[in-house]
Amino acid sequence: MPQFEHHYADQLAGFYTELQPTPLQGAKLLYHSEPLAQELGLDESLFAAEHRPFWTGEAFFPGMKPLAQVYSGHQFGVWAGQLGDGRGILLGEQVLPDGRRFDWHLKGAGLTPYSRMGDGRAVLRSVVREFLASEALHHLSIPTTRALTIVTSDEPVFREQAERGAMLMRVAESHIRFGHFEHFYYRKQPDQVKQLADYVIAHHWPQLLESESDPATRYALWLQDVVERTAKLIAQWQSVGFSHGVMNTDNMSILGLTIDFGPYGFLDDYQPNFICNHSDHQGRYSFDNQPAVAYWNLHRLAQTLSGLMSAEQLQGAVNAYEPALMKAYGQLMRAKLGFFTENKQDNDLLTGLLSMMAKEGRDYTRTFRLLSEVEQQQSLSPLRDEFIDREGFDSWFQQYRQRLQLEEQSDAERQQAMKQSNPRVILRNYLAQQAIERAEHDDISVLSQLHQALRDPYSDAPQYEAMAALPPDWGKHLEVSCSS
Repeated sequence: MPQFEHHYADQLAGFYTELQPTPLQGAKLLYHSEPLAQELGLDESLFAAEHRPFWTGEAFFPGMKPLAQVYSGHQFGVWAGQLGDGRGILLGEQVLPDGRRFDWHLKGAGLTPYSRMGDGRAVLRSVVREFLASEALHHLSIPTTRALTIVTSDEPVFREQAERGAMLMRVAESHIRFGHFEHFYYRKQPDQVKQLADYVIAHHWPQLLESESDPATRYALWLQDVVERTAKLIAQWQSVGFSHGVMNTDNMSILGLTIDFGPYGFLDDYQPNFICNHSDHQGRYSFDNQPAVAYWNLHRLAQTLSGLMSAEQLQGAVNAYEPALMKAYGQLMRAKLGFFTENKQDNDLLTGLLSMMAKEGRDYTRTFRLLSEVEQQQSLSPLRDEFIDREGFDSWFQQYRQRLQLEEQSDAERQQAMKQSNPRVILRNYLAQQAIERAEHDDISVLSQLHQALRDPYSDAPQYEAMAALPPDWGKHLEVSCSS
């Protein structure tokens, strides 16, 4: 049996409400992530039928102490006041033999004091989407919460229509968000802001306690690291064409993790202004606006910490965002283009390629994957046939080949490296939809196959060919809203 502690409950009184999950009727374990279970040291026998209550919120592992966290936030740029765990319950913190800790958080566990007008539930559609997205990003080496189990039930939950109720066991080093700090700042409780900052530093940045005795300097160094983690996360999202869809401050992790998967989407056709959230009528959270929104959110976080350090220290920490973002994005995109060194023309080559892709609506993932097959000495490229404007492509490609010749790597070395930066398989919306439709009938075959492919996104293995194909036209027009 895994062992749990509850430092959050013990050390942050007043930051939560203790309560038990509300089990779903006819709940059963539908699917679990075997790789994550192994990483957490969980024996496969724990997922047998007799242990079902541990995954449905009816029983608890030793040391668990269920609670719902309170936090607030800005939603679509507007202060929304108190929010909190409206349908999720933090069960406890698993401690691994190597000392690492992971929160277990049961999503869809019923009403809490923070449910507002909601029902505290999740539907199978949204649970499957979050499970797949978190696994997809993790195996693309992008920081994210993870998903361990999917529970389904016979209990109907109403969204646009009646759907099957479900639960997700989410695992992360922490579920603390920017909104936790906002909650106590706007309630004019500076002692609680400091208490939370001290808690986060002690548990996730303990090196700062050892290396820096001046509190203000320690807080400033911590905030700068949060800023840089966030910048790197956004750069990674942009590099793989991932759009989160709801970058509210309550959906921003203090550890720089991707958290709260709702109406997310990976780019099919390259559209810089792509909006994955059907509810985002102004396009605040469009793909190309994500870097700016993250910066805005970091300013909101910095504001909450104004009592812990000087204005100059706050500004200095936040000013680290753009350099960190540009450095990380530059490194990632040079790797996608097959450049091992920096050159002043690299940005022009990237901009030129993206411009052609946007003009003709070329598939983001497929374009970069085909680029990985380019050979320096060949004047023709497998990518050429993707573009209608052959003359424009040829002009760009000539400059690109000249740039490649400045590198010392062989074609084989470069191609191998590029294929580790340009995934072949991503979680396209239509693939998730196919898995959902089968899971609705308790058929996990498509879910399992897709999960396997997402765990090996850079592979050329033939069994993933269908999932690496371009989406059908209907698959590009699936509407996803916050109810997802």
